[in-house]
Amino acid sequence: MSGKRKPRLDQLPLPFPNRGGPRKGAGRKPKGDKALVKHEPRATLASRYPVHVTVKLRAGLSSLRQKGEHETLLGCFEQGRERFGFRLVEYSVQKDHLQLLVEAKGREALSRGMQGLLIRVAKGLNRYWGRKGRVFADRFHDRVLKTPREVRSALVYVLHNAKKHGLRMQLGMDYFSSGAWFGGWKESFTLRGQAREVVAAARTWLLSVGWRRSGLVSLWERPRAAIG
Repeated sequence: MSGKRKPRLDQLPLPFPNRGGPRKGAGRKPKGDKALVKHEPRATLASRYPVHVTVKLRAGLSSLRQKGEHETLLGCFEQGRERFGFRLVEYSVQKDHLQLLVEAKGREALSRGMQGLLIRVAKGLNRYWGRKGRVFADRFHDRVLKTPREVRSALVYVLHNAKKHGLRMQLGMDYFSSGAWFGGWKESFTLRGQAREVVAAARTWLLSVGWRRSGLVSLWERPRAAIG
């Protein structure tokens, strides 16, 4: 056996790019110029819980609170109000966003139902406007409602959302909302021409019965600045 010591071989650093850690520009890209809704894992959804959904319009488009746009939306709601285990129960239309109260059998049903509804809305509005391109700024934001008090607050927030934006309502009700079909008003009144089925009936206990434990909703209530 030779007594000579073998020479040590040192590995030289190679100019490979750094693949570890966060990198500028990495990750899922937002639909708009910046992300409006953080791309975080969504909360688990059980079928017994209603959901408050908000979806914002892309900047530079016409106001949704106009007769033609509203009629277009009503047609889309009518056709997409109950599909894939998803139900649209209440809504309000604001200038640049939609506020919705929905029910779904689970997270997948919510995603499929909302995707189908928003695609229908986008196509309908683009057809009415005579344009092409994206309509919504980003993916929808959702909040799972788990208590009667949360559901009642969400009902007030959605049905009276126009008041939050400084608009005055005749008789206290926003006609760009599902208020005409809502059966939980404290005051009684009669409206004509609301025979069409634009929204689906609530099936969860929370959105059909449970919220009433905290009292019916008044036409003269005002929503809190934010819920959550």
